[in-house]
Amino acid sequence: MGFLDTLFGRSKPVKPDLDQLFGVPSAALTLEAGAGFTPTGLGSVCFAAVEGAAFVQVEQQVRALLDADTERGGVPVEASKDGYGYSWLLARHRPEELPELVNDLHAVNSELEANGFGPQLLCSLVGFRDPEGQSLALVYLYKRGTFYPVCKRPDQQERDNALEIELANLLKNDLRIEPDLSRWFPVWGAPGMEE
Repeated sequence: MGFLDTLFGRSKPVKPDLDQLFGVPSAALTLEAGAGFTPTGLGSVCFAAVEGAAFVQVEQQVRALLDADTERGGVPVEASKDGYGYSWLLARHRPEELPELVNDLHAVNSELEANGFGPQLLCSLVGFRDPEGQSLALVYLYKRGTFYPVCKRPDQQERDNALEIELANLLKNDLRIEPDLSRWFPVWGAPGMEE
């Protein structure tokens, strides 16, 4: 970073660090012990699809990779588009298989990144729920290399901001938490959060 960048308050963008995803299983232990949230077994990756045969081929490779265990009883990955036109790949595992779920999410991100589609990656999320039915998503922002929690109040389209801050503080030793609260975007209807 140069002198003018410092003077004008510009900073270099954070390089994505997909290995941060592997911190989610230890964060899950902290969430359960400190707040009663347990994994749902659902996780998803969001990306901006692009036109062209190369992207279609990579997307098919990713789906084939995640669907490889369907012959042994695994659940096939589900693809969908949201209201904004972004693509989502939803992976399902049993709640106790959180490390396997994280491996799947890491594989999707890595495969897209390795094939030159890193700029299309937006976020990944892992779903949690507490005994009262409140949902939580730990959202990994690909371009920032950070996480933030999104808590939805039961039966409402409303966030529990106080709980989100509390959980971020609880998880700060397990995950790299996004410091800019304006980047804590809601992910209503995201596959993996609301099922």
